[in-house]
Amino acid sequence: MSCPICKAKSDPKYRPFCSRRCADIDLGNWLTGSYSIPSNDPEDIEKAEEEAEVAQKWRH
Repeated sequence: MSCPICKAKSDPKYRPFCSRRCADIDLGNWLTGSYSIPSNDPEDIEKAEEEAEVAQKWRH
């Protein structure tokens, strides 16, 4: 099995990744929303707008 980040051979210690670095990159992708699936559902769009408004209020 190859590492899903860099395609090197995976290390059993970090499986399916080859190293801690690639595992951390993958975690960062999850935390930043890079793996999100776009939605055109009106309810999802409305919820995202509401969450953005709440986040905006917390920044000020």
